[in-house]
Amino acid sequence: MTQTKTSLHYLKGFLREDEIHAMQSKANIAYQQLVNKTGKGNDFLGWVDWTETFDMEIVSRIEYQAAILRKKSQVFVVIGIGGSYLGTRAVIEALGNPFQLGNASLGSPQIIYAGHQLSEDYHAQLLNYLEDKEYSLAVISKSGTTTEPAVAFRMLKTHLEQKYGKAEAQTRIVAITDARKGALKKLADDEGYATYIVPDDVGGRYSVLTPVGLFPIAMAGFDIRKLLEGAKNMRTQLLKSSIVTENPAIEYAIIRNLLYQKGKTTEILVNYEPRLYYLTEWWKQLYGESEGKENKGIFPAGISLTTDLHSMGQYVQEGLRNLFETVLSVEQPVQTLSIPNDPDNLDGLNFLTGKRLSEVNKMAELGTILAHADGGVPNFRITIPQINETTLGELIYFFEFACGVSGYILGVNPFDQPGVEAYKKNMFALLGKPGFEKETEEIRKRI
Repeated sequence: MTQTKTSLHYLKGFLREDEIHAMQSKANIAYQQLVNKTGKGNDFLGWVDWTETFDMEIVSRIEYQAAILRKKSQVFVVIGIGGSYLGTRAVIEALGNPFQLGNASLGSPQIIYAGHQLSEDYHAQLLNYLEDKEYSLAVISKSGTTTEPAVAFRMLKTHLEQKYGKAEAQTRIVAITDARKGALKKLADDEGYATYIVPDDVGGRYSVLTPVGLFPIAMAGFDIRKLLEGAKNMRTQLLKSSIVTENPAIEYAIIRNLLYQKGKTTEILVNYEPRLYYLTEWWKQLYGESEGKENKGIFPAGISLTTDLHSMGQYVQEGLRNLFETVLSVEQPVQTLSIPNDPDNLDGLNFLTGKRLSEVNKMAELGTILAHADGGVPNFRITIPQINETTLGELIYFFEFACGVSGYILGVNPFDQPGVEAYKKNMFALLGKPGFEKETEEIRKRI
């Protein structure tokens, strides 16, 4: 049984029960398209049954190799972009200590990211930082030719070989790539890198529970078996029924589509734990890339509260009423911290003496939900008991499944991303890439 719960309580006044149930037949079709793999993009639905079909011997191999690399790495660099980066970082940041360079109790390295943008300063500073550090890396790319990670890997590979010599550098590089083809696959075979497979039938934004995410997460010292177990638990629950009252992912997919039909074109994922910041970033890619096509789709945004109440709170409360919020709520923190008494009470906060900080945070959450609902912003709530590997596995699978159903209800292919290539063509033309001569000439006339 999963630990993740949903609540429609703060949608009262925005949606009626009969509207939700009227969407059931459409949701049933979308559900069957996803589960039976008959809908658009069905060649990228391997993630649906991944927890059942994945070879657990690969998990053992990942754990074994990660343990070896951890012993000789102060830093582990993860090279990837988009789906090869965000899910991994979401899990590691959620489970980690922000004031600790790596999981010190397990002797784990600091996890650093590269190839997720093209900043010269960032990558120059990274190379300088690594000068006196023992490090290793994973390069994650199905093709090996995606510009951002390919450029970063070229630089880091050179740096590693100069620092350790080619033979030792080869032992410090892990390639996560295509099983049979591509530039990175050829290089990995030629150089003898340890290699793991990006599955052909799993798209990048759905790949965090594959070796794409599992190897870096294991390097960070976290339990990837529990992560997979959480996803498996959620899969079991979601495959039992497509009835809205029995399936939280169907419920979420229906709710967001109904609100979209009512003019709520922006969804804000709200968290009250800063450790969930990158889960929000992963969620934004998942839903934005899956649904934002054919001139339709909900715009996914995110805010971290209570921090953003002092910046974006005004807009959410009184701005354009095209918003709805999905609140990611955590019942219990891992740590315990109470507010002390102050004899002078100059700040007037002695009424909080002895209360746990989490209680204050929870009352801020509830107060904000009520205020935003009163201000015309519907709120859908998703609750987990605590942040750990199991609950994160549940959340990841929940959001992935709901995204597939929601995309099918919307009438788009949730598993392609044709618009992503548009900027690349312009960039290659401007850089003078061979084969783009005609485009180069045309585009230079426009700038």
